[in-house]
Amino acid sequence: MEHNKIHVKTGDTVVILSGKDKGKKGKVLQVSAKEGKVIVEGCGMVSKHVKPRKMGQPGGIIKAEGAMYSSKVQLVCPKCGKPTRVGHKILQDGKKLRMCKNKGCGEAF
Repeated sequence: MEHNKIHVKTGDTVVILSGKDKGKKGKVLQVSAKEGKVIVEGCGMVSKHVKPRKMGQPGGIIKAEGAMYSSKVQLVCPKCGKPTRVGHKILQDGKKLRMCKNKGCGEAF
C-alpha cells in the first residue's frame, strides 16, 4: 500500500496557485492523502445535481467545493501571512515542527 505525504493539514490557510481560482485564499476543509487531493473552503466550486431524498426536501442544483490536487495549493504562513514552502525542525524531545521558509521569517508553527 502506498502512502502519499501532503504538505498541508486540515485547518491550514492556503493560496491557490493555478486554475480558475488562482490567487484565492481559503481554509483547508478536508485532506485525502490517498488521492493526493484537498478541499478548500470557497474554492473549486462544482455544481451537484441533488435528488430530493425525503418528503418535502428540495432537489435541484447546488454548489459545493470540489477536490483539487494538493500541488495546486501553497501554505500561507500564519506569522508573516505570505505563501511559503514548508520546512521541518526537529526538537530535542523528538517533536517535529513545520516552519516558514521565507527569508526573514523562519518561524515554526
